[in-house]
Amino acid sequence: MMKTVLAGAFLGLMTGAALAQAPAAAPPAAPAAQGKPDVKTMQDWLVRCFPVTSASPCDMYQELANQRTGQRVISLSIAFYPSLNRHALVVAVPLEISIPKGVKLQTGTYTTPSLKYRRCDTNGCYVEMAVDNGMIESMARSGGDTGKVNIVGDNGKPYTVNFSLKGFAAAHDDMVSQARAKAKAPASPAAPAANP
Repeated sequence: MMKTVLAGAFLGLMTGAALAQAPAAAPPAAPAAQGKPDVKTMQDWLVRCFPVTSASPCDMYQELANQRTGQRVISLSIAFYPSLNRHALVVAVPLEISIPKGVKLQTGTYTTPSLKYRRCDTNGCYVEMAVDNGMIESMARSGGDTGKVNIVGDNGKPYTVNFSLKGFAAAHDDMVSQARAKAKAPASPAAPAANP
């Protein structure tokens, strides 16, 4: 069943008939309730800050869904760790991809090296990694309104899924600013008491 759904999603991507070219509808911004993130929409990107003690409590996020099924096709999350002055990137793609080929993100003026998958589960496969600040800055300065996620299916066929760069630079600046203001290192666990 999952194979059929994902094959349909890829078919829809290739024909352009079923894929939403804009991110899924964003929820309205509201004060953070217990456990719910504070969400801000910046054109086609969401900036989310979670009410947790974390070295990186905020991210910028975009998700593309199949219009017909509502199923996630691609999502991108970029976070910033102020204490490390580094970014973290998570890219989620459907199953049935070529693990060794990885993912490439491409904008009008920048293409990443092949990014390797870290894990897969029943919802898809994920690139999860620390990335150089220059990579994110290159994406923010890129010309054009559209970026591409380039993946290879397990059948060897390449697929390209477009994502929006509209609001990327503003979302990035806001996310970094909020991360710097809200980041807190989690408390270290207490050392175990020595036995007498």
